[in-house]
Amino acid sequence: MAKGYEQRGVSHKEAERAWATVNKESGGGEKSGSGRGKPENHASSRKGGNLGGRASARRPAAARSASARKATRTRVRG
Repeated sequence: MAKGYEQRGVSHKEAERAWATVNKESGGGEKSGSGRGKPENHASSRKGGNLGGRASARRPAAARSASARKATRTRVRG
């Protein structure tokens, strides 16, 4: 499943790490039957999201704005 991340432009190493996080949270796949699962804990994803936000906040405002404009153009085209 890491291929899905790679198709979105994520490096192979980062895709492997992301998929490991997904498996850790979900218990590694769907299981049928009543009462067989544990509640999912998304703390790892939340932590990663916070770290990513911190990295973005360190960038100059002009760089963030340029990224936002580029993303908007891409969405309009696609």
